[in-house]
Amino acid sequence: MKRARSLDPGRYRRLIAEVSPMMIETEEENERVLAIVERLMAKGEKRSAEEVAILNLLVHLVEQFEEKAYQMGEAAPAEMVAFLLEQRGLKPAALAEVLGSRGRVSEILAAKRSISKEQAKRLGEFFQVSAAAFI
Repeated sequence: MKRARSLDPGRYRRLIAEVSPMMIETEEENERVLAIVERLMAKGEKRSAEEVAILNLLVHLVEQFEEKAYQMGEAAPAEMVAFLLEQRGLKPAALAEVLGSRGRVSEILAAKRSISKEQAKRLGEFFQVSAAAFI
């Protein structure tokens, strides 16, 4: 998003009054703010400096709410491997060389075998993510 340049204080006050931004506490409030964000985003490059400032504020409020409301727990190593395979459109057999064998891949995906530090390092290199994701 572009930064707000010189704001017209009167226009900014009118937009603030119209939007009534406040801390988002409920899903309904979040949906209301998201609708305003979408409307402002649809304007593209035609947004005024005041609209850009309001948009930045609303996006920040949505991010704060969603970080609290939708906290993600840490994924188990096997879940992370499965997720990364799916995201990249790969089959488990693609990891046979990385992990040593197809059997080992199956055991890891079934959470019957843990991932060693060396395997985590190789998986990290293969998927181009931190090895910590697999430990």
